[in-house]
Amino acid sequence: MKMTPAVLIVGALMVFWASTFIIVGLPSMTMKDYPSDIWRPLSPLEREGHRLYVRNGCSYCHSQFIRVSDWDIGAERIARAGDYAGIEPAILGSERTGPDLSQEGGEHSDDWNIAHFTNPRYTTPVSVMPAWDFLTVREIQALAAYVQALGGKDADLRHKRQRDWKRQAQVAYAGGVDRNIEWLHAQVPEVWRRMPNPYPATQAALQRGKRIYQQLCINCHSPIGDGNGPAQPFLGPPPLNFTILRRHLVENRYIGGIFYYQIMNGITGTAMPYFKKHLESEKIWDLANYLAVSFLGYTDANTEPRGIDASYEGNWQNPYPPPAVQESP
Repeated sequence: MKMTPAVLIVGALMVFWASTFIIVGLPSMTMKDYPSDIWRPLSPLEREGHRLYVRNGCSYCHSQFIRVSDWDIGAERIARAGDYAGIEPAILGSERTGPDLSQEGGEHSDDWNIAHFTNPRYTTPVSVMPAWDFLTVREIQALAAYVQALGGKDADLRHKRQRDWKRQAQVAYAGGVDRNIEWLHAQVPEVWRRMPNPYPATQAALQRGKRIYQQLCINCHSPIGDGNGPAQPFLGPPPLNFTILRRHLVENRYIGGIFYYQIMNGITGTAMPYFKKHLESEKIWDLANYLAVSFLGYTDANTEPRGIDASYEGNWQNPYPPPAVQESP
């Protein structure tokens, strides 16, 4: 065959269309979109939230796939292709300026999410995420609904747990300040309630605890620990007023173990998140000492029962006496 311009053009077009068919057509004809075991369809409100998520470029900072190498929020389940069946566009993101969100649903309460989207600094003081208060109330609710759906059926289980415990927390709060604290303490396992803080409340430790408080806690519990931070109007029940705990020491002396457990595990159903994946053990104890000394004027640090001091500890004596008598409201 004589090579002419026409033959060359026809040949090039044939190669182009054959390549397109192999790369695009053949996979689309043979690959099936099988839902995974946790998949479920999005509700209309969740789909609206997904459109807002895509339109506002959330995927530039958040990914939605957990890898085998991950060790953070949502790492209980490795992401699968079927988790995203039917989601268009399935933009999973590749940057993690913020946390991965593939299993975010039910990690926090609904009111925490509303406060967070309104202004992320309300719930996470050091967050670099922009405020979304330019959205309408309805749009923020849709975005929160979408985030609460991330994780499919697993998220539904967590979300239901949040709602169930929220109802109980609200009943306890409605019963009065002291009834609320009694209920909160009752949710802490017995072994933790009479556990003193094993770390000395040195000035260095208190400074570390103060820094953690400013980075994670201050906008819910406020600088003076009375629970009236800027997030408070969004949250129900509201953040705890730490100063009241002085009259709720276990046996008029123990509070360190209760602080530790609630910081570590959070209080599901309220806006109090868990920090076990953010803070190592000593940081939680330092924060517990800061809360106790700053807002109760007392810490049970280094009181009995105690074990052998760690090798780096000095000869620290606890200068904070417990209240002389059980203080009345």
